Amino acid sequence: MDAHKPVAVGIADSAPSKAALLWAAARARRQKVPLAILHVLDDRWMAGERIEALPYIDVLRKSAMDMLKEAGETVRSAEPDLQVSRELLEGSVGASLGKYSENASMLVLGSSGHSRGALTDRALQAAATAECPVAVIGTGQGSSGQGVVVGVDGSRESTQAVAFAAAEADALGEELTVLYAFTGPNRWIRAGLPSSSFAGHVEEEEQVVLAEAVAGLRQDYPGLVVHGVLETVLEPADALVRAAADARMLVLGSRGRGSFGRLLLGSTAHGVLTQPPCPTVITRLKKSRHDT
Repeated sequence: MDAHKPVAVGIADSAPSKAALLWAAARARRQKVPLAILHVLDDRWMAGERIEALPYIDVLRKSAMDMLKEAGETVRSAEPDLQVSRELLEGSVGASLGKYSENASMLVLGSSGHSRGALTDRALQAAATAECPVAVIGTGQGSSGQGVVVGVDGSRESTQAVAFAAAEADALGEELTVLYAFTGPNRWIRAGLPSSSFAGHVEEEEQVVLAEAVAGLRQDYPGLVVHGVLETVLEPADALVRAAADARMLVLGSRGRGSFGRLLLGSTAHGVLTQPPCPTVITRLKKSRHDT
């Protein structure tokens, strides 16, 4: 993570947004970096009209600037020594925040509280397009929980999520739980497949995936307490939500593919972000120069 890039927080007029603002300010203070407070004047509903041609655009801009000013005052009260900037962006919320994220160490957003399947959620859009880790914060979520939970599945994305989570847990003095959820072999056995050697073989293979995910962590972080958990009953999103119910942070890697927001984000990350149990961070895959 770039030690000089600011923490950016996208705000709106909502309780989760206010929680996200304070969480972002506290993180910026711990990281010793500036805080950038952002609001996007969403133009998607303008049906192709030129934004400057709208007679009420000045009213919308003033309201947005007032919101940014109030947010800045809130941060100054909570973190008086923090360097704070405010910026009004215009355009699509997801695209605008995604573009801004290129120059941020982390993008922080408030959860919408939408039920699973709400593909138009702004936080989901931004998390799917951001170039930096994205933290999604719900109402009342702060730093009162204990432990860091990270979900793994054997992919490169989850490997980088584990690295991020381990660094966070070590810096915060928290224990790390590495959870690998795969819905089997019980589901396959109930479907009529043989339950003797098959079940044992599948579980042994998945234990290898979990072991590889935590390999090296104790060498890199000698004082870090690491727990490996294999979940074979619940769906991955449900297992992560339950495991992180009282956690300080949940970390996931974005593994999606395709042209839709849910596919870009990954179905498990999408499912968790619609009901985040605690501050939830989506990490991005850092491509090497050999990637195409």
